[in-house]
Amino acid sequence: MVKLVLIRHGESAANFSNTYTGWSDVPLTALGVQQARTAGQALAKLSLPFGHVHTSVLKRAIQTAYLVQEEIDQNWLPITKSWRLNERHYGALRGLNKDKTRELFGKAQVASWRRSFSNRPPLLAQPRRSRAYQNFPVTIIPRGESLQDAERRLIPYWLDEIAPRLLAGKNQLVVAHGSTLRALIKYLEQISDAGIDQVEVANAQPIVYTMDERLGIVSKDILPV
Repeated sequence: MVKLVLIRHGESAANFSNTYTGWSDVPLTALGVQQARTAGQALAKLSLPFGHVHTSVLKRAIQTAYLVQEEIDQNWLPITKSWRLNERHYGALRGLNKDKTRELFGKAQVASWRRSFSNRPPLLAQPRRSRAYQNFPVTIIPRGESLQDAERRLIPYWLDEIAPRLLAGKNQLVVAHGSTLRALIKYLEQISDAGIDQVEVANAQPIVYTMDERLGIVSKDILPV
């Protein structure tokens, strides 16, 4: 048996201000830092040796990964930071207050943008490229994404980087974002397009999958924090 652990980052500055973030690079709040440490402490109780850490190129996930590694006393682990694990890109909603968008567009429309599998938010007129992506083609930068779009860019990373290490018997730790983790959970658990609407991933609460030699799910545990 092998373990896959998924953790969403702790509370970010955008979570605190209730704004859409996506690929915007915001830090953890003081509460987010404590949440990350608490998640690491809960995980430490399992005494799991990990082979690799995977995270996005966004600081709120990277900071959480470092704090969790410190709490489980595995700072030395190799870590890969990939844009494929970035949060879903919220397009022209990025930076807007979520309550304000409900006033502007209506609750039903906002709910559809946020929770449905295939609906995209309003797109940016042009993609915005930061230094983090300067070594990649501009075509990787979205103008906005549905959850389905996020899944499409995420799954190649799962197939190329995470699954092979699990198949080799090495436990893997993935620290990412609410939407990309929902997309991965949908894929792993074969959840329907409609059913994913009901799936939530809480900040800094470790999800532990036990998998067999073919990466079939034997059990799923959400650790109390």
